[in-house]
Amino acid sequence: MEEPPEDEFEEENEDYYEEEVDVSGDYDLTELEGVGPATAKRLAEAGFTSLESIAMSTPSELAVYAGISEAVAQKIIQAARSKLNIDVMSAYDFYQQRKAVQRITTGSKALDELLGGGVETQSITEIYGPYGSGKTQFCHQMAVTVQLDEEKGGLGRGAMYIDTEGTFRPERILQIAERFKLDPEHTLKNILYARAFTSDHQMIVTERAESYIKERDIGLIIVDSLISHFRGEYVGRETLAERQQKLNKYLHKLLRLALGYNMAVIVTNQVVADPTAFFGDPNKPAGGHVLGHGVTARLYIKRGKKDRRVIKLVKSPYLPEGTVEVAITQGGIEDV
Repeated sequence: MEEPPEDEFEEENEDYYEEEVDVSGDYDLTELEGVGPATAKRLAEAGFTSLESIAMSTPSELAVYAGISEAVAQKIIQAARSKLNIDVMSAYDFYQQRKAVQRITTGSKALDELLGGGVETQSITEIYGPYGSGKTQFCHQMAVTVQLDEEKGGLGRGAMYIDTEGTFRPERILQIAERFKLDPEHTLKNILYARAFTSDHQMIVTERAESYIKERDIGLIIVDSLISHFRGEYVGRETLAERQQKLNKYLHKLLRLALGYNMAVIVTNQVVADPTAFFGDPNKPAGGHVLGHGVTARLYIKRGKKDRRVIKLVKSPYLPEGTVEVAITQGGIEDV
């Protein structure tokens, strides 16, 4: 069935946008083919305020949020992609594009070397391990180091911390900031904090993150922990398929933000015991293959002696596996 012209739709829904429409962003969405004031307003309210966010969405996703058909959504996405000149490119061109990738220091030279220079932007880095191994300590430290100047290994940008387990402690940020000679209060003000109480709440916070990313110049999103609510709410084998589908959608949203804004994403994950493992470490990351395929790099952290922690690079698209030992002190994660 042929879709009605956009202007006809707008005339039938004039009452929807009687007030002045504020389409915030670097680009006026009404300049895209098929986007009138009403549609632009709905897109903006849903967090689609830039060409990048529209170009990297799916027709079904855009259709739901904008209240339009998938056919119209597809046209809008294509228009956004053409504006951004997203097309097939040579490997050399992609190599040149990859030069825009930046890295954030972890605060440990050994760990930075393991990661090829630090946690990279345009990707999702996962760190998993048992309770009390230091995953949250790693997240606290990265929320600080991303604020360092580029010559010191940071991005000079802020962080967004999505806390699903209630483990974020601003007092810890103050201690780590002092180690890196950053103003403690200014460091705290550059971290946006959100406490997510359910998986749906977690997804809504992430979907609305885009406006904050541009407004506050966010260079890092931290989700600690990624899977806690998903595991607690979807119990039993009969809910596994639904959980994995929802988790997969969430990971793709995080990756689109990382690619669209040249930012880094760090997620923590829990472990489950493998009953078939008779030898070696029985711990394996929760989330199954969906999470394994969805993240770009994967780190495994476990306890060593006293304050020591052993961190292993388990997965990377181009880096070899390796292991380093670090120490967790009052100033954060440091070299041994």
